[in-house]
Amino acid sequence: MKNYFEKNFGKFWLALVYLFLYLPLFFMIVFSFNSTRQDAEFTGFSLRWYEALTRDTKLVEGFWLSVKVATVTGLLSAVLATFAAFVLVRYRRFPGRTIFSGMVNAPLVMPEVVIGLSLLLLMVGTQNFFGWPERGMLTIVLGHTLLGMAYGMVVIQSRLLEMDRSIEEAAMNLGARPHQVFFLVTVPNIFQAILAAFLLSFTLSFDDVVIAEFLSGPGVNTLPQVIFGYARRGINPTIYAAATLLIAAVTVAIVSYSIWVARQTSRREREVAAATRAELAALDVRQAPRLGG
Repeated sequence: MKNYFEKNFGKFWLALVYLFLYLPLFFMIVFSFNSTRQDAEFTGFSLRWYEALTRDTKLVEGFWLSVKVATVTGLLSAVLATFAAFVLVRYRRFPGRTIFSGMVNAPLVMPEVVIGLSLLLLMVGTQNFFGWPERGMLTIVLGHTLLGMAYGMVVIQSRLLEMDRSIEEAAMNLGARPHQVFFLVTVPNIFQAILAAFLLSFTLSFDDVVIAEFLSGPGVNTLPQVIFGYARRGINPTIYAAATLLIAAVTVAIVSYSIWVARQTSRREREVAAATRAELAALDVRQAPRLGG
């Protein structure tokens, strides 16, 4: 028995970690179907809280605002992170590189409260001086982009470091200009990393409540802000229903992305294998006359 426990200790520990992480989510999903507001006893199966969710205008409006903010943030973060990562990886020496790298990576280690407060002061000062921008969706997007770009750059930078630079050099030897090499060669080869950066930034933006609290204006509340406000006032099973739908949507998105990546990887491996076989066959054909002679 002791040997069995020692041999499977890693599996037991991993199971405990998964229970710690996902058991609360399981209970939340179960109680989203509870027929009453009780959170300590399951009194019966019901969809009343999902029906109440459709009638809750604050949650619905907050959800669509979060989707719009997260989508714009993901796109901006992926684009800016791509350019920032490309500059840091491909150009090792330029004036101000250390400062640029430090400022791009600063949001990774800086508390979100500090980021939100500093951005709030910046937005208020800018609005007082120029009369723009007013706090709302735009300011939330700008704040989330600052955070998402830093995380996205890490993903894209690691892919650029692994990329074979001989592909870019071959394109330039064939006459391609630097911008053509970037858009026609580099970007397609790191597209999966760019997509991963977009999804990561989208998730961070959709989940954020701290920066949104600082940068949102009157009547502009994202879904996490609405849920946080409801949670402070007591138990509301409608929140459980909203969170359950979000978990289902995220699960479907992750599974779909994993399947797509697996298929792309398999297709690329088949293409490489086919190209290798074709090259070997052509080599055999060229060597056949020599052997015959």
